[in-house]
Amino acid sequence: VQLQASGGGLVQAGESLRLSCLASGFPFRHYAIGWFRQAPGKERERVACINSNDGGPYYGESVKGRFTISRDNVRSTVFLQMNGLKPEDTASYYCATYEGSYCDGSIPDYWGQGTLVTVSS
Repeated sequence: VQLQASGGGLVQAGESLRLSCLASGFPFRHYAIGWFRQAPGKERERVACINSNDGGPYYGESVKGRFTISRDNVRSTVFLQMNGLKPEDTASYYCATYEGSYCDGSIPDYWGQGTLVTVSS
């Protein structure tokens, strides 16, 4: 199982970024995928999750209305469109796959390497 996150970078507050997570080594279309983030000195938090059948999706309170998760099961890729970025969104962002088809409260088994998002004020 491999998950490769990309698309991070340095942006100014209010700007947008689109993260991608390319998956391989497992039947991608059958599994829920989540995006998580972790800032220095802070706990990891789930920012968005999407079920295998595009169901959900689920968003953390801090990103609702600004972030959108989507998936392309043909290309085995999950996207995170981030609009209206704020300095507090600065973190390393990781994609991860759940054991089953639905987003739940479990800790995913497989994680990507992370992509850094830095938002300047």
